[in-house]
Amino acid sequence: MKHLTLIILLLTTVFVPGKTPASEPEDFINVGGALRFNYNLSSWKDGQKKRLGDFGYDMFRINVLGSVKGIRINSEYRFYAPDFGGGMLKQGWFAIDLSENSEMQLGLQQVPFGIQQYNSHNWFFNLTYYLGFEDDHDMGIKYIFDKGSWQVQTAFYLNAEDLVFGDVPASPNRYSYDVAGRNKETNQMNIKTIYRTGHENQVELGMSLQGGLLYNLDTGKSGNHLAGAFHAEALPLSSKWGIKTQLMTYQFRPEGGPGEDPDIIEMGAYGSVYNVAASGTIISAAISRRIVFNERVIDAITLYNDFALLKKNISGFENTFMNVAGAMIAAGPLYIYADMALGYNHPWLGPEWTNSLSSGTDGPTRWHSRFNINFGYYF
Repeated sequence: MKHLTLIILLLTTVFVPGKTPASEPEDFINVGGALRFNYNLSSWKDGQKKRLGDFGYDMFRINVLGSVKGIRINSEYRFYAPDFGGGMLKQGWFAIDLSENSEMQLGLQQVPFGIQQYNSHNWFFNLTYYLGFEDDHDMGIKYIFDKGSWQVQTAFYLNAEDLVFGDVPASPNRYSYDVAGRNKETNQMNIKTIYRTGHENQVELGMSLQGGLLYNLDTGKSGNHLAGAFHAEALPLSSKWGIKTQLMTYQFRPEGGPGEDPDIIEMGAYGSVYNVAASGTIISAAISRRIVFNERVIDAITLYNDFALLKKNISGFENTFMNVAGAMIAAGPLYIYADMALGYNHPWLGPEWTNSLSSGTDGPTRWHSRFNINFGYYF
């Protein structure tokens, strides 16, 4: 634990300004949440096509936001069906403002990597999510400095969302994708920098770096993992147009035992695991257009198209593609996502689950589609 103590001291002494907020905010606790239902029709499911799709429960969640004596809390617990992981804590952290422009967060929090909060506009997210690089949440401590044109985030994560302590495989009953199987994420460091420019600071240019260890349960040795990204986002402010572009590369180097393939890493979420190529490059691009109505029923509609390519840096592994075109309809507390998702070697968009993101589909590979409508009431 000595290294963890030194890192915490470094974060709190080097980056933290000396002054503190002039006055404490008023105490409050707010409770909210959401209820969502989902309809989908998949091209590779013959029975579903004969039934004209399936419509059912997606998720119910509870959110708690608050501040007491200047210590803030932000938490979200989700309830999915048992086959999708059941109940899980998406995020839960405490925070204090260290100055007018900086704060410290402790707990299960979003990892500062790539475009945040999402590298996508649609309900499915982008391909980066399915490899653990979009809206990922881990256990640790994070420092944020945000002033003027600059934002800097630094973080240390001891591990991912470990649900059982000890030398046991990480449970896949979680919201965000993490390394699973015989390897466990440990001692991860992140740094992310954003520079804002353009009209109303609408354009955000950024760079992210991430590195950590992979503890192997069989050998007791630690491999490592590294990732880096360049990203740019044009926020949909007065122009109503939004653009997200990102180029990233990653590599996992596990120290596995005999019979463990170093070219494959297991990742898990929503109650299941699949294989991922241990090295790859992801190119993603997304565009959106927001149309404001301000009518009695519909407030706005956002049209979008999100694309991504995973180029696997392993000989013989087939690449993966994903494209989602759709619209998000905002009507008071109701948000409706209508998406047409296309996938090529994608576990959630095709019949091959285990190896789509590693070696590829067993047999002829082709594009598959899923038409999806998600209805969410947020309160």
